[in-house]
This record gives sequence, structure tokens and C-alpha cells, in this order.
Amino acid sequence: MTYERSAGMLLHPTSLPGNFGIGDLGPNAYKFIDFLNSSGQTLWQVFPLGPTGYGDSPYQCFSAFAGNPLLISPELLFKNGFLSEEDLNNVPQFNPSYIDFGPLIEYKFSLLKKSFELFKENKSAAIDMEFSEFVTKHNEWLDDYSLFMAAKNFHGGGLWTTWNEDIALRKPEVMDEWKFKLSDEILYQKFLQFFFFRQWHDVKSYANSKGIKIIGDLPIFIAYDSADLWANKSLFSVDEKGELISVAGVPPDYFSPTGQLWGNPLYRWNEMAKDDYLWWRKRISSLLELVDIIRIDHFRGFEAYWEIPGDAPTAETGKWVKAPGDHFFTTVKKYLGDVPILAEDLGLITKPVVELRDKFNFPGMKILQFAFGTGMERKFLPHNFIPNCCVYTGSHDNDTTSGYFEKAKHADNDIYEFTQKYLNYHGNNLTFELIRTAYASVANIVVIPMQDVLNLGSESRMNFPGKLGGNWSWRLTWEQIKPELAEQYKNLTIMYERPITAKEFTEEEGL
Repeated sequence: MTYERSAGMLLHPTSLPGNFGIGDLGPNAYKFIDFLNSSGQTLWQVFPLGPTGYGDSPYQCFSAFAGNPLLISPELLFKNGFLSEEDLNNVPQFNPSYIDFGPLIEYKFSLLKKSFELFKENKSAAIDMEFSEFVTKHNEWLDDYSLFMAAKNFHGGGLWTTWNEDIALRKPEVMDEWKFKLSDEILYQKFLQFFFFRQWHDVKSYANSKGIKIIGDLPIFIAYDSADLWANKSLFSVDEKGELISVAGVPPDYFSPTGQLWGNPLYRWNEMAKDDYLWWRKRISSLLELVDIIRIDHFRGFEAYWEIPGDAPTAETGKWVKAPGDHFFTTVKKYLGDVPILAEDLGLITKPVVELRDKFNFPGMKILQFAFGTGMERKFLPHNFIPNCCVYTGSHDNDTTSGYFEKAKHADNDIYEFTQKYLNYHGNNLTFELIRTAYASVANIVVIPMQDVLNLGSESRMNFPGKLGGNWSWRLTWEQIKPELAEQYKNLTIMYERPITAKEFTEEEGL
């Protein structure tokens, strides 16, 4: 589908300010939406919203359907009567600029457990009915997910293949026994999902009321340690005991001589096609309850994917396998209509991938950091853009733009000089000039990572692929947002006709 000219910012909710060690869906989420609105922005992009596991990556979640309990706002739980004033006042001293996941997780879940006990004791008839309706509405994934998380906690958080074999393999004769044994923990998991969805829907409704649409993220692959695989083994590339037959990754290239071994299970596409990709259609429909536009991560995997043997030490022994992209998206459209999709089409993009993207009129992505310098990707230079695309200064896997250019100044390449020459800019704020160029381009959509909006350095980088620990930890503070920032970005949206009301505004003001 084709999108209107628009602009937005990328900030995951975990990066919001707040006193509880991690950003959440409380008052600061609404304050950020107000900032977007006053800045003339009509898009807010977030990462996947699911419950994160080892490594804290939002791209490796315990479920493709569930929400992250760490995003639940204690302040709103207090407002609902499910935490005490003492709970809000007795908070450890967390770093406001950085998430320390270890202590944070221990603290936050202890707080959520307190809230759960109060919920069981004090819930009103109205909220009990709302809870029951939520459980019934989402039972197709919620029952499996809640049992999965309850069993995981019972087994000390271990990978599901290390559990008692009866529950790991979901033997029918013992399932009721496990559900009874873990009934309170199962209820707790449903409580967490109820309040995540409740709080997120309120945030989304508020954003939509301000004319702001939310771009959400759909990773193409699921995590091996997930309720999705555990409950649906026949749909994924595992044997009856859950051992991986084949896994996802990317082939060797200039940057990685052995390729990338991601380890995610692959789909049994032939099996999924038998019911017209029902699991996928449910996944997309579920995500569309949470977001307005879906960004599909690793879109090229719908055309062909790199299949690696499950026991391979590297990605070198993989092979390309054709995926049912055309049939898949045609089927999705048949059932769900025109789903608003952005295609993350970075990496090794072949002609068939481009044809698949263009057949369904999905906007692709342009990353300006990849554009400038000898040997870089010329398709990302602004003069090569087409309107139906989404332009970013950088992505969550890149350095911040300020950090990127600072390193480029001292590197043995011509990236910095090339950028200056291309932009005809030799001042001291190349990051903002790149942002202005993105706004001025023909791209219908522009989304700027919040770190670049604030012109922050490498210390604020969100993710460093291949690096263990320290990722996904950056947080915004309100002190970083200067009073003139909103006006500066509002002027950009007006100048380059990106807000919904840009045409009216320019006519009235004579700009």
C-alpha cells in the first residue's frame, strides 16, 4: 500500500524515562506522545513488544503473541489499587540513563508478584469481568503461553528441552496434571498479560487520538525457547523431541567469512500452507491489535531463506531455500485485506526479493549511514529514492549517526568527506543535516532514531550485533530534550510537508 508523506521517531518503550529502572507504559509514555505531537510527528516506531529472554533482545521473545511484563507501569497498577503507596516510594536507586537488566528484572517481578496478590484479593466485579473477557478472547495463544512460562519458572528458568520430559513434550495424559499443579502461576502469567494489553491499548488509543500511528516490529523468525515452538512443533524445523533439524542465518560475506548462525527454527511452509497459514494470520491479526503499521524484519526470508543444518557450527554449510512469499502474501490479503506493511529489505537483496516487495507495494527501507563513501550502497543515496520507501538515518544495529561520523573522521575511508560534499555542508552538526536531508527527500516516510534526534554519541548505541551484554540498555532522560527541540522538528515537518495538516498550515501561514 502507499503511505502519505509523514515523519516519526523511533524509541522503544523500555527507553522511556522513569523511576523504576526501565521505561514503561505509565505517565512518561503519554508525555512522550505529547512531545511527538508538539513536534509535528505522526509516527512512533517501536521494537517487538514481546517478553524478552536471555540477552534481553526484543527480537528473541518467549512468544510472538504476548507482551513484555517489564513494560507494565507500577504507577498505573497503584492507580488501579493493585500496589501500595509504599511500593511506589520504596524503589531502588536505578541509573536513569541505563537499564541494568539483572537487578531490574529481580525487582520488577517482585513488584508484579505483590500486585498479583492484591489483584486476587481486591479485584472488583468489573475488572474481574474484564479479565475474564481478555482470557477468553486470547485463549488460543494465552493458555499455551501461560503454561509455558509457568513450567519454565517451575524448572528454574531453563530451556524447555531441559524440563521434565512429560511437560517438555506435552504428553496428553499429563497436561491436566501440570495445569493443576501450576494453576496459580498460570493465573499470574495471565494477570501479567492482561495488564500489559490493558495499559498498551490505552497508550495506543492516546497516540491515535493525537493523530499518531504506531509502527510495530514483526521478526520473521521465532525464538527456539518460545511457547510458539513448544506448543506447535509440527510447524517448525524440529523433530518430535524438539531437536533442531535446521536453523536460520545468513551466508558468509565480506563482513563475516563464516556467515551468521542465528539458531532460530525455520518454518515448515508446506505444513503451514495446508490451513492457509493460519498460525501466521493469527500472528498478524494479533499484532494489528497493538500497532497500526507492521515492519517485517528480514523480509527477504519470505522469498528465500538460508537453511543451515541444526548441528552445524557455522553458517557456511547452509543453502538457499525458496519460500512461499507470493502465495503467502496473496493468502494473507485474501483473509485480512491490505495489511499495512513496511519491508525491512536490507542485506543481500536479489531481484526476486525486489519483485516480491513491489508486487505487494510494500515500502522498503533506506539507511542513510549506508549511502556515503566510495564502495557504499548507492541505492541509499537520496537522489536514488522512490516515494514508496521509508528512510532512516540509521537502525538499531548501527552506531548512532553522531558516533558513526566521529569514527569516520579518523578512519581510512572517505565517508565523512563524501557526506560533507554530497550534502554541501561543512558545519559541526552533520547529524542534523542528515536528518534534514531525510525530511527533504521524496521518501513518503521518514523515521529518525531518538538518539539521532538528540545528536547522541556511541555511548547511546542500542545494539551491537555479536556483542554479548550491554545491548538494549539505553534510556532517554527528559533533561536531554531541550525546549526548542519540538519547535525545530515541527518546522521541519511543515517545511517538507510531512504532517497531516502541512498543506493547510503552509497556506494559512504563507510559508
